[in-house]
Amino acid sequence: MPTVVLTGARVFNGDHLLEGQAVVLEGDTVRAVVPTTAIPSGASVHTLPGDMLLAPGFVDVQVNGAGGVLFNDTPTVEAALAIASAMRRRGTTGLLPTFITDDATRMREACEAALEATARPHGGVLGIHLEGPFISRERAGVHATGFIRAPDTRDLDYLTTLPRRFAAHGGRVLMTLAPECVDDATLRRLSASGVVISAGHTAATSERTTQALQAGVRGFTHLFNAMPPVLNRQPGPVAAAFLQDDAWCGVIADGVHVHADNLRLLLKIKPPGKVFLVTDAMPPVGTPVTSFTLQGRTILRRHGRLETEDGTLAGADIDLTAAVRHCVQQLGVPLEEALRMASLHPAAFMGLHGHRGRVAPGHRADLVLLKEDLSVHATWVGGQHLRAE
Repeated sequence: MPTVVLTGARVFNGDHLLEGQAVVLEGDTVRAVVPTTAIPSGASVHTLPGDMLLAPGFVDVQVNGAGGVLFNDTPTVEAALAIASAMRRRGTTGLLPTFITDDATRMREACEAALEATARPHGGVLGIHLEGPFISRERAGVHATGFIRAPDTRDLDYLTTLPRRFAAHGGRVLMTLAPECVDDATLRRLSASGVVISAGHTAATSERTTQALQAGVRGFTHLFNAMPPVLNRQPGPVAAAFLQDDAWCGVIADGVHVHADNLRLLLKIKPPGKVFLVTDAMPPVGTPVTSFTLQGRTILRRHGRLETEDGTLAGADIDLTAAVRHCVQQLGVPLEEALRMASLHPAAFMGLHGHRGRVAPGHRADLVLLKEDLSVHATWVGGQHLRAE
């Protein structure tokens, strides 16, 4: 197995920014991070530009589509891999293709396709995110209300087999649901099977949300969006997210979905590591298109937004690199933490932090090389290099 050494650029290892260090890759794994004076002999040395930063590849747990492909439209292996390929050029080396509320047959098709894509060693697919259909009609957003329903025995029998099947390929299953629409026994069963449960598209009270967190819900899907605001006598799910230290919070940091002060407040309140970035990306990302169709509805790309003709937001027109820039430049988040919010923290949320989210011995050789302006120059997935330009 050839040894490859990446040297010349600064390195962010997931904890600290390092100077004068080289990253040693062996196959699909980081073997070591060593001083440039200790590069192993016989290795294939690649000198990177000195003004660039080598960091852990980004992990996005919520990607509906990219590169002109929508997973709900074509829930196939090829679609999942095409979405991952499009986002890889924008810094994301691992993602969960996201399948939103739809009928049961298509949901199963999406799961089986994502499972096969996860088995591809350099495909960049890390599992699947099922966003719905067990959500609130009151907070459906752009989801088709005709497909919203409560889980039945057949659903649960199928869903609880998925985590073991995905885990065989190192993958995970994430499910977004509304806590008020699913009872505690069901939450416990899903959680015990290995499904990572996230609260979203919900109108639950803060009390019900807290109960659900105790019954197995792990975090929140695009916190603030598709849920009621905090009111004096009805604090709702957002307040529960603030108060429960163990709860993870995914956020869309694009300057559109959430006011900057709300994000600053969240980052100030939550313990370090519990806030991570998601894109909620849709097909226009990575393309020049100005509209697309989502379950029969026309979605327009205008003014930095993706929205229906009546102005309802329909996902986001952003990638994780842009979200990192937004955090640094608009929110004042330190670069190191912004990078963790796009890599280590989402990996930890999904239980993948043992081998993703750091540039460290034994971790996957999933890397991103960033320019000074925090745009992407290149990526590595399982040690395989791709120039982004």
